[in-house]
Amino acid sequence: MSERGALRVRLDRLAREVAKFGAVGALGLLVNMAVFNLVRHTTEIPVVRASLLATFIAILFNYVGFRYFTYRDRDKSGRTKELTLFLLFSAAGAVIENGVLYTATYGFDWDGPLQSNFFKFFGIGVATLFRFWSYRTWVFRTLPAREAVQTAESFLEQRRAEQPDRVGS
Repeated sequence: MSERGALRVRLDRLAREVAKFGAVGALGLLVNMAVFNLVRHTTEIPVVRASLLATFIAILFNYVGFRYFTYRDRDKSGRTKELTLFLLFSAAGAVIENGVLYTATYGFDWDGPLQSNFFKFFGIGVATLFRFWSYRTWVFRTLPAREAVQTAESFLEQRRAEQPDRVGS
């Protein structure tokens, strides 16, 4: 394959990954914003604490979506390590996301409902860039080429064994 063809394949894979990440992220955003507004408007919990609660509920939702949809073809051998790294990088993203809201709320006294939602949304956007990079680089790692080939070969062998012999039919 030419360099140009290889680049196109890599860009196509990246585009599919970004689309899947975005689909899970969009649903996670809805969960995050819905929980945030529900907690904010039905309880006396302060704005940033309500945001932290919503963020961590969305993180749990997103892990399931990323593991079983976006990155389902990635290495699954070290789930404990994967979950630990996911939570670590998610916590860092939560600091970014809620740091923006904290600064707006307590630094500039912008704590009206519209302002809180705007800065919550803006913080999620900034944190999403960090999360995309960290999840694909450190958490949901690609299989080494040798393992990927072995997995594909064993799958094909299994499929051949399941198919009846069609030679005499």
